[in-house]
Amino acid sequence: MKSPIIEKRRTRDLPQINERIRFPQIRVIGTDGEQLGILTPREAQEIADENGLDLVLVSDKADPPVCRIMDYGKYKFELEKKAREAKKKQHTSELKEVKMRYTIEEHDYQVRVSQADRFIKAGDKVKATITFRGREIQHSDLAEKVLKRMADDLKEIAEVQQFPKKEGRNMMMILSPKKAG
Repeated sequence: MKSPIIEKRRTRDLPQINERIRFPQIRVIGTDGEQLGILTPREAQEIADENGLDLVLVSDKADPPVCRIMDYGKYKFELEKKAREAKKKQHTSELKEVKMRYTIEEHDYQVRVSQADRFIKAGDKVKATITFRGREIQHSDLAEKVLKRMADDLKEIAEVQQFPKKEGRNMMMILSPKKAG
């Protein structure tokens, strides 16, 4: 035997359509958006059944609640389709990393700059990291120069979100795409 609590929860999650609409009076909107007036749910359900459609609760906050006569399956499909389209258009910004050493040669440096450029144009943030080995950590001023040069080379499309700072055996800086406008 099902408990009444579980049964109540299950009906709350179900959409408010057809026989599940429990109000004494409802405002009914027809298939073409025309007002059919204030009716009882039973009268509205009969009209919907004659047209082979469903009675769907649109707004229960209004007084009286508003219901619409429509094909619920089609309506639900359209809502899901809009949600998929919205999700497709949204871009989540990732944090991409370009690693180098402070003794980097000019060509290798240009490769890292072009990688960072590509990442930023794709809308991602870039974490530029310089790694130190052994006693190289004494030359953190040279590493900072390399990072500042990179920020300067990318200043047209990027802004420094976090200025160069040391973290253990690394020095890092974060660049983010410039806001349009």
